[in-house]
Amino acid sequence: MKAFYLLLFTALFSISCNSVKRTQKFVSQGNYNEAIELATKKLQKDKGAKEYDAHIRLLEEAFLKAKDQDTRHIAFLKKENSPAGAKEIYYTYLDLQWRQDLIRPLLPLYSSEMDRNANFVFSDYSNDLLAAKDAYVKSLYQEAVVYMQRNTKRDYRSAFNVLCELDEVQPNYRDVNQLREDAHFRGTDFVFVMLNNHTGQFIPFRLEQDLLNFSTYGLDDFWTEYHGQRESGINYDLGIDLNFQTIQISPERISDRQYTRTQSIKDGYDYRRDRAGNIVRDSLGNPIKIDRFIDVSGVITITTQQKSVFVGGTVVYKDLNKRRQLNSFPLSSEFIFENAFAKYRGDERALTAEDRRLLGNYFIPFPNNEQMVFDAGQDIKERFKVILRDNSL
Repeated sequence: MKAFYLLLFTALFSISCNSVKRTQKFVSQGNYNEAIELATKKLQKDKGAKEYDAHIRLLEEAFLKAKDQDTRHIAFLKKENSPAGAKEIYYTYLDLQWRQDLIRPLLPLYSSEMDRNANFVFSDYSNDLLAAKDAYVKSLYQEAVVYMQRNTKRDYRSAFNVLCELDEVQPNYRDVNQLREDAHFRGTDFVFVMLNNHTGQFIPFRLEQDLLNFSTYGLDDFWTEYHGQRESGINYDLGIDLNFQTIQISPERISDRQYTRTQSIKDGYDYRRDRAGNIVRDSLGNPIKIDRFIDVSGVITITTQQKSVFVGGTVVYKDLNKRRQLNSFPLSSEFIFENAFAKYRGDERALTAEDRRLLGNYFIPFPNNEQMVFDAGQDIKERFKVILRDNSL
């Protein structure tokens, strides 16, 4: 038993030594926050444990050096007085406050090695934090305003991101919500999509509605909106023409094909007999049976219904401001309606498995031309979506 406790103590001591070395390494490298996190995590388990004494000393050292480093950095940033510095000042004060909040619940921390309580000089940063936060928020607000005054889509998008950052720091600040809506609206590329029928044939209205219903496309582009109808107050930068140029519908076709099927199938059994005509038996005395096969045949008539439609066109991208074509993509689809059923004469046992499947089918009325075009349009929509996705702004 003594050996077990000795091994356990040795293992715990080894783990403690390794963590002390890690904390010491963090301090020597200037990674004070990592050192403080590691030391406080160890001391939270048992701050009075003898093996944690070194962590107390290292925690005091890391805290003192981190506070001195951050205080000097804040002083420099205040002298520099730059908009970018306002953010650093605010988050540096948050770091100073965070370290104190992490250590405070552990106090007092007595170190046997130093023969005293660890010395942590805490400061009240509440006023500094409020002032730094106010300066940071004002700098973000001014940065967003400057972006918006440049009046370009890219700058409006930058303004939107800055305003989102501002709202995270200070929700409902001044008119930020309205400014953010404006920045999003002005930074959005509005695309007007027009469907043009140059085929001389009728395109179903529900197909037009479906093709121009962009909420079903799942494009999820925050900065691009596709409109099938013009809306007042919107300047459309890009135009997309979905041009239908040809619709070819085949006549309804019905064709019959006849096939003769033959099969050799099992049709009972006979008894094996010897030359004298006597039934041959096995070693148990049972008569030996021999499968009897017969040839059967039948004629199957397979009827096939077929009708097809081909829809072809182009997708043309246009710069509406400069009134010029940017790109063009071919777009086409073929939809085929096909149905097959069968009837037979003769012995059904001669039929194949596929023949039997067709016997369960029946004649289906041909879809009308409008339905055929609509069905082809569903594939057109999928192909159109790929073009929109691959050529997003």
